[in-house]
Amino acid sequence: MSHRIAIASDHAAFGMKSELTDWLRAEGHDVLDLGTNGPQSVDYPDYGFKLGQAIANGDAAFGVALCGSGIGISIAVNRIAAARCALVSEPLSASLARQHNDANVVALGARLVGIEMAKACITAFLETEFLGDRHQRRVEKLSNPQGA
Repeated sequence: MSHRIAIASDHAAFGMKSELTDWLRAEGHDVLDLGTNGPQSVDYPDYGFKLGQAIANGDAAFGVALCGSGIGISIAVNRIAAARCALVSEPLSASLARQHNDANVVALGARLVGIEMAKACITAFLETEFLGDRHQRRVEKLSNPQGA
């Protein structure tokens, strides 16, 4: 199944973003590349916010967020209430993020995860369905902490 996927990175993950963008397109996905577009130093929050907003606006069903560690950009994405970004480093956590948390963005650290592991994580993420049921109530609380 093909998806519309937004992808964004800072300078530390620009090379990985380029490789993953080409790979995702070759896999048949429609990729919305939100930058950065080169190795010059940029601020990861700018790209994380842009990616979270693309998810919130419905411009993409899923997102891939990349920075050196994956931590900073995942925090930025999660500032947008409609985005649920999970930082992962292996396929099991990517699957669980979808199954239990209905994550719509996966974050990876380009300095910590190799390209083949990144592809394996993204594949697991995209192929896994949200289980709903008992997890639905918890996911709703993620976007509405005041109602918890």
